[in-house]
Amino acid sequence: MAFDDNGGDKGEGGGTTVSESERTITVLVVDDQSLVLDGFSRIVDAQHDMRTVGTARNGQDAVDRVRELRPDVVLMDIRMPVLDGIEATRRIVAEQVSPGTRILGLTTYDTDAYAIRMLKAGAVGFILKDSTAAQLVDAIRSVRGGTFVAAASTGLRLLQRLTSDEPKGPASTAALDVLTDRERAVFSLVVAGLSNPEIARDLSIAEVTVKTHVGHILMKLAVRDRVHLVIWAYRQGLADPRSPVPAGTRLPS
Repeated sequence: MAFDDNGGDKGEGGGTTVSESERTITVLVVDDQSLVLDGFSRIVDAQHDMRTVGTARNGQDAVDRVRELRPDVVLMDIRMPVLDGIEATRRIVAEQVSPGTRILGLTTYDTDAYAIRMLKAGAVGFILKDSTAAQLVDAIRSVRGGTFVAAASTGLRLLQRLTSDEPKGPASTAALDVLTDRERAVFSLVVAGLSNPEIARDLSIAEVTVKTHVGHILMKLAVRDRVHLVIWAYRQGLADPRSPVPAGTRLPS
C-alpha cells in the first residue's frame, strides 16, 4: 500500500526538501452551481499558495477530472446531478483514481448524516458553504496537510457517531505491537491532531522522516489515511470519543 502523506517531498539525500507549506496547493472545485464554482475558484486563486486547476459540475465529471488533473484537494459538493458527491468520493478513493488527492466535502446542510456518509466514502473533511473565505482556505490547507476538518457544530458529534456504530472491547495497545517505538510516538502525535511539521518539532526529526513513519503506520495498521487513523484509534479504545476533539484538529468556527 503506497501512501503519499504530503506529496512532492523528496527523500533524504534526494535534494532540497519542499515542505507542504511551501508548495502550491492545486484545487479542483466541484459544484453544480455556476456562482459557487466561480466564487470558490476566485477565493482559491487569490491565495499565494494555491490555485484552481479545474472545475466540474457533477460527480462523474469530478471523477474524470481528478483522474486527469490529480489535484491536491477537491472541494466536493454533495448534492449534484448525474452522480452525487458521496458516490464520486467513494469511487475516487476506492478506485485509487489519484491516491494523493484529499477530498473536502461541501454542503449547505449542517447534518451529521451527510458528513458521516462523506467521511465513510473517503473524504478527509467537511465544511459548510456559508463558511467565510478565510475558513475555506484554512480548511484547504489543513486537509492538504492531513488534518481532519469539520464545521465546529458537527466535529465532535461526527467522531462520536463514527466510532459508536460498532462494538469495541476494552482498550489494548496490542494492536500497536506491529509498530516500532518511534512509530508509536508518531502514532500518538497524529492521533492527538498534530501536523507533520509539529510532529517533526516535537520529536526533533525531519518532516520527510515523519512522512515516512506515517506511511509505515498506515500500511502496518491497514488504515487509509490520517483521518481514519484517528477513527481507528477511537474504535480500538486508544482515544476517547467523549472527550473534546484532539488538540490540533482543525474545527473552523
